[in-house]
Amino acid sequence: MSQYLPLHITNETSRLKAVILGTALSNGPTPTVEEAYDPKSLEHILAGTYPVEKDMVVEMEAFNQVFQKYDVKVYRPEIIENYNQIFARDIGFVVEDVFIKANILPDRERELDAIQYVMDQMDPAKVVRPPEEVHIEGGDVMPWNDHIFIGTYKGSDYKNYITARTNMEGVAYMKALFPNKIVKEFDLVKSKIEPRDNALHLDCCFQPIGTNKGIIYKSGFREEADYMYLVELFGKENLFHITREEMYHMNSNVFSIAPDVVVSEKNFTRLNAWLRSHGFTVEEIPYAEIAKQEGLLRCSTLPLIRE
Repeated sequence: MSQYLPLHITNETSRLKAVILGTALSNGPTPTVEEAYDPKSLEHILAGTYPVEKDMVVEMEAFNQVFQKYDVKVYRPEIIENYNQIFARDIGFVVEDVFIKANILPDRERELDAIQYVMDQMDPAKVVRPPEEVHIEGGDVMPWNDHIFIGTYKGSDYKNYITARTNMEGVAYMKALFPNKIVKEFDLVKSKIEPRDNALHLDCCFQPIGTNKGIIYKSGFREEADYMYLVELFGKENLFHITREEMYHMNSNVFSIAPDVVVSEKNFTRLNAWLRSHGFTVEEIPYAEIAKQEGLLRCSTLPLIRE
């Protein structure tokens, strides 16, 4: 028996066994306008409604409690003083038995150091870092059985968008790493100024749930063909279509603990009712403060092992 963590992620919904959950402790002061990474944070900084640490700690603890309830092994990052470490999904992700470190915005590199103690438990041959020209973040990467869905931005102005997080080099890298998978990229709508028109990552406008269903925001895709690909794969009747305002509140960014168990934000009333009507157990928690930073439940997690 290997002493290494048996990394295993083949899809978004199989029963979760081990996960890294971010932390809101020592989150640091409210960023300045210049420091905002995304239009939604900017909106709240300007409005004076940016979330405070104590509220976000409570929300993340509620999430942690759900994991405890389902007997999931939870790792937390080591605390970096006065630093935002909520969004564990951005810094790395697992596909099959490989841990891929994300090439994130340079000033977030310390977040990887804070989970080094977890990576030390992995087989070093299974921990990879893409070359520098490859941009790829966990929020854009969704293993789905024989597929890997990847959000990207194909606009010629890619480099002008801090909200464009995964490039076509990232897609090519994943195709080379997983030649036996169908790697399908999706061209996402980006905005630096209007959070209601910015799909920061693929999980902001699409996420599979259960075994054959999904949550989708049609206008998050720059090409209708990309949207139609998912409609044909899942079947229109199996997709819950969210509105522009629901996308803004991150209704597609829920998190599956099992094919029939979804953790969702308690204010997502329309979505949660639909989930329950389709036989899902919905674990509702408060997460509206964290949502102000354009990230939600999926963004806060880095799954390591699913059944």
